[in-house]
Amino acid sequence: MAGETVFTTERLRRARFAVAAVFCVHGAVTGSFATRIPWIQDHAGVSAGQLGLALAFPAIGASLAMPLAGAISHRFGARTALRGLLALWTMALTLPSLAPNIYGLCAVLFVYGATAGMSDVAMNALGVETENRLGKSIMSSLHGMWSVGALIGSAAGTVAAHVGGDARLHHLIAALVLTALGLFFCQGVLDLQSTPEEEAPPRFSLPPKSALIIGAIGFCAVFAEGASLDWSAVYLRDELGSSAGVAAASTTAFALTMAIARLAGDRVVDRFGAVRTVRVGGVAATVGGLLVVLAPHAAVAMAGFGLIGLGVAVVVPLAFAAAGKSGPNPSQAIAGVATITYTSGLIAPSAIGGIADATSLIFSFGLVTLLALGLVLGAGVLRSAGGATTARAASGSPATSSGKVS
Repeated sequence: MAGETVFTTERLRRARFAVAAVFCVHGAVTGSFATRIPWIQDHAGVSAGQLGLALAFPAIGASLAMPLAGAISHRFGARTALRGLLALWTMALTLPSLAPNIYGLCAVLFVYGATAGMSDVAMNALGVETENRLGKSIMSSLHGMWSVGALIGSAAGTVAAHVGGDARLHHLIAALVLTALGLFFCQGVLDLQSTPEEEAPPRFSLPPKSALIIGAIGFCAVFAEGASLDWSAVYLRDELGSSAGVAAASTTAFALTMAIARLAGDRVVDRFGAVRTVRVGGVAATVGGLLVVLAPHAAVAMAGFGLIGLGVAVVVPLAFAAAGKSGPNPSQAIAGVATITYTSGLIAPSAIGGIADATSLIFSFGLVTLLALGLVLGAGVLRSAGGATTARAASGSPATSSGKVS
């Protein structure tokens, strides 16, 4: 994006509020979808293993479509691109509940993921540009606002599930409301345009060796996050016999702890350092995983999912911060860590479903618990990540300021 444009402080403050609201809208779509996964599973008539396969398709769609976001922003400008891509994402919420079978579910989830990925890149790129012009870190709070949106969406979904509402109607109403809000807030973001001589960003970069170990920490965190977000409601329903409303509430509990931890993350890291923060978070996530696996009833499992969310919330931003200091090419290292974490997001839902199909969901979350323990053991690799740089390094996820897909 053109870096020569000068904005007033007041304009930048309004742009920060607008992009934060966009993050919130984006998260609300995810929360709205996650709480109704059991309904969608029943409507499509799919098994746990088939559901796990279907839940891999959003990540596949996102991974394939994200490179297009940079080209779209380069051609049409950041604001116009974000407006269009966000509207596609919010309206895509209506698709999963319409799927009649496993084939239809995989197809619509591919489209759902593709729109999610492109809009995600566009809003992160604008967030980074706003941060650079403000001269202070805001990315952590932006991702916190995404979690707030996921919490709002999951809370509404919990109410809809509790009253036995049809997910098709629920998601249609939610999509219309979120599309209107998204279009409104997009008016306030920075209207950045690429210069004629500026080349489109490269589509992909291989992870350097320095990023592999750091990326492994991000892999553990994203796997635990994706597994909990997509499977917590199914776990409570199938393993503990909970009602649809209680099962959906588990997703809300998870989103709540994620939101709180992300909003407070910068201050915690500034005070205790990256290594200690991740190590304590890993302990919390491990305890949470054990509570889920050993839970005799729903309340214990919900507390476990909450602890998992609390424990993994700030790991990925810290992984990006450490990657930025791990070698001579910070942007390539950050891109490498992002690639690894996206791979984790790709395989987590299907892996949980596949293991559950072969054994049980309890065994699947035993794996999540082991990965959470890996955060405790591997936190030392983040030693170079300082609190003050956390949010700025996190701006590489999933797009750098140039719109490059990481």
